Amino acid sequence: MAAWNEVCRQCVNTVANVPIEILLVAALATLLGLFVLFFIFIFTVAPVPRAPLPEEEKYRTLSKDGTVTDPESLPSWLEASSTHAITPASLFMSVVIPAYNEEDRLTGMLEEAVNYLERMYGTATSGERTLRNRKPESSADRGWEILLVSDGSTDRTEEVAFRFARDHQLSLHPKGTAGPWTPQAGEGVHIPPGTIRVVNLTRNRGKGGAVTHGMRHVRGQYVVFADADGASKFDDLGKLVGACRDVEDGKGRAVAVGSRAHMVGSEAVVKRSKLRNFLMHSFHLILWLMTPPKTATVKDTQCGFKLFSRNALPFIVPYMHSEGWIFDVEMLMLAEFAKIPVAEVPVGWREVKGSKLNVLRDSIGMAWGLAVLRAAWSLGVYRQR
Repeated sequence: MAAWNEVCRQCVNTVANVPIEILLVAALATLLGLFVLFFIFIFTVAPVPRAPLPEEEKYRTLSKDGTVTDPESLPSWLEASSTHAITPASLFMSVVIPAYNEEDRLTGMLEEAVNYLERMYGTATSGERTLRNRKPESSADRGWEILLVSDGSTDRTEEVAFRFARDHQLSLHPKGTAGPWTPQAGEGVHIPPGTIRVVNLTRNRGKGGAVTHGMRHVRGQYVVFADADGASKFDDLGKLVGACRDVEDGKGRAVAVGSRAHMVGSEAVVKRSKLRNFLMHSFHLILWLMTPPKTATVKDTQCGFKLFSRNALPFIVPYMHSEGWIFDVEMLMLAEFAKIPVAEVPVGWREVKGSKLNVLRDSIGMAWGLAVLRAAWSLGVYRQR
């Protein structure tokens, strides 16, 4: 013990005799070295989205006679000549639906989606029933599409989508299907040929990768992504459109975020497990600590119901890196970096059985992903032009 005390005294005396300038240089060199090591670490672990395979940039739909078409090239709105230049919209509303093995839940969601879309944005040739019930809108607010992105599904997800499209395309009075918000099936709507397009990702990319891939190829003036389980009330899409238009900047850019924050304390949330509610509140705290100021004020970043104006897409979609559950946060961060207005809108939501989210494992993964994401953008590993 005495020997160690002597060693410590000698160390202190040695340091005391070193000029302060040298100590400062050593401290700065140490900090710089740690920073470089941290940068290298983040650069190494930061996710890099995989490039799409050639067959993934094609889609299939139904022809007029109900047969599945051969794969056709997906259009892209981004013009190669300019970073933020985009082709004009050819219809009003695009819906991107990421789907991984959703054969059991997809039909009900599609039923509720096409009922709303055709009633609100359908063309004049879509049938008498649609015309009677449609809310009067501008002639420019016409035309819609659904882009279903099958994320490496191994079940009959694509077959179910084509069967649904065929039933609603060939019959003027299709039989409706019950959904999460319409437990009593009513009469369906007749839809025009080609309104539902199916994209098949050969290899699973994750929900964020599927959404981003679909959003690169939409034709609408507005684009919303919606979960295949139909948990969000699709009829609330009108609220998102209204909020988006209210906050659009001079460049026509805006984002409207569907939010379930108003449901905190409701029966739907209270009935969840204590673990799930604890992790939900913990994640909100981590978001508040790690995200930029405006993104941190969004009360519900994870609701799978978000609307983007077409002019906002070039500032967000090309710079996406996260392909997992945390991708919503990156979208909002990119919107904040580009000074794009964001509106948070309360929407209806209900629990739907069959979720693929592993609460504990995925919560840990989301926290880790958020930390890496924030560090990568802060350190310049990721850049937005």
